[in-house]
This record gives sequence, structure tokens and C-alpha cells, in this order.
Amino acid sequence: MTRVALLFATGTEECEALNVADILRRAGMDLSIVSISGDKKVTGSHDITIIADELIEDHDFSKDDVLVIPGGMPGTKNMDGHELVQKAIKELYDSNRYVCAICAAPTILGKGGYLKDKNACVYPGNEDKLIGAKVNFEPVNRDGNVITSRGLGTAISFALEIISALQGSEKAAEMAAKIVFNA
Repeated sequence: MTRVALLFATGTEECEALNVADILRRAGMDLSIVSISGDKKVTGSHDITIIADELIEDHDFSKDDVLVIPGGMPGTKNMDGHELVQKAIKELYDSNRYVCAICAAPTILGKGGYLKDKNACVYPGNEDKLIGAKVNFEPVNRDGNVITSRGLGTAISFALEIISALQGSEKAAEMAAKIVFNA
């Protein structure tokens, strides 16, 4: 079974995180919502509080196939400055597992040098922070083991691309039909 760690910080865009979590779980993936905030109870960027499955300090990233980093402010800034987030990104990226970021979160990958010569997109106005990337304005990009997406309006497409990468395009199409997604 595909294992996914989805990070959640104080100030994360709730819908980017929860839409993706919901769709990936519907696809049968073993997804853990991982709080980086020192408490399982975390409040997102629009004052919606969720209860994470576990804390980042307790999560074993060596067992994950995918790391998902939602955006939002100040969630993205909180993740960018977090040592264990940086360690998890490096671990998954270096072992050719998927690192996926949406909205402003691809800027973390740009800053870390993970987008060099890769097609990538980001929330409008942050393109200059995708250091080394071949920036475009597609809703979602998959290049190697990195998937990026532009924001809340592309969250479903982002989740379906993750499914396509790990379970194939037929499974992604099946999930799109089940959720009545029409892009």
C-alpha cells in the first residue's frame, strides 16, 4: 500500500491539505496527517482546526512513498523554517520518492535546490522563488519525483496527479469519475 505523509502547520491552507488527504485516502493510500506544530491540534490559515494523526517528531519518513506539502500563509513560512520538514524533503527527494507541493509551498523546494531544471508551477506572484526551475503556469506539473501545483483551485488536479504517479492513470481516471471531477 502506498504510504503518504501530508504535513500540516499552523497557517496551512486547509482545503489544499484536506482535499488532497480525502482523495488520496479514497484511492486506498495510507495517508498520515503530520503536524509540525508540536501539537496534534493545529489551526489552519482560515481558523479551521484539525487534529493530525501524529507529530513530525514521531513520524518515520523512511516508510513513506510520498511527502505532500500544502501551502497557505503563514503555513508555508512555518514549514520552510522547520528543520524536520527540511530533513524529510531531503530524505524523500534523495531516495527518488515523491515530493509534492502546492500553492506557495513549491517555493520551499525552489529554495532548497530541488527544482533545478524541472518544470514547476506555484501560486501566482511567487514564480521568482522557484529557483532553477523551468517555470510555467500549468495547474499541475510532474517532473521526475517532484509534483507541484498552483493553489486551492488546483488541489483536486494535484491529488489526481499524485494518484496517477503512484497508481497509474487508470486509477486516477477512476477516482476522477467517482468524485465527479470534470476539468
